[in-house]
Amino acid sequence: MKHFTLEPGMLSSIGGAFYPTGYSMVMFPDAKDAERIGRGLIEKGMSGDDIYLLPAETVLREIVPTVTTADDPLPAAGTDAATVRAYAKLAKEGHAALLVKTEDGAAAEQMMELVRTVPYSIAQRYRTLVIEDL
Repeated sequence: MKHFTLEPGMLSSIGGAFYPTGYSMVMFPDAKDAERIGRGLIEKGMSGDDIYLLPAETVLREIVPTVTTADDPLPAAGTDAATVRAYAKLAKEGHAALLVKTEDGAAAEQMMELVRTVPYSIAQRYRTLVIEDL
């Protein structure tokens, strides 16, 4: 698993909010579950380079600030800013996250099979122009 660093390609071209196309973001009330699921994905054959572990502090420091300009000058037409606000609320409560490369539905379902074995608070898959609830 990699430590998260926000990259320019992880931002929406309109508004600049967090929008990592080709990835899924899953948040967990227990940081130990996030780490356990990340390691389990690697054990099932997923590359560690395709999985980021984000403690609550990282979500608040790296991702949440991307919404400061997302609604400027007009409210965002999509849900990207609202989704980041949901992450902010959960991170303030101590939830940790995994950001996992899921380029297709099969990869997302493989990830969710393992995620569903523990309590999780939100799971979103970022596709071109669509944020999908998982």
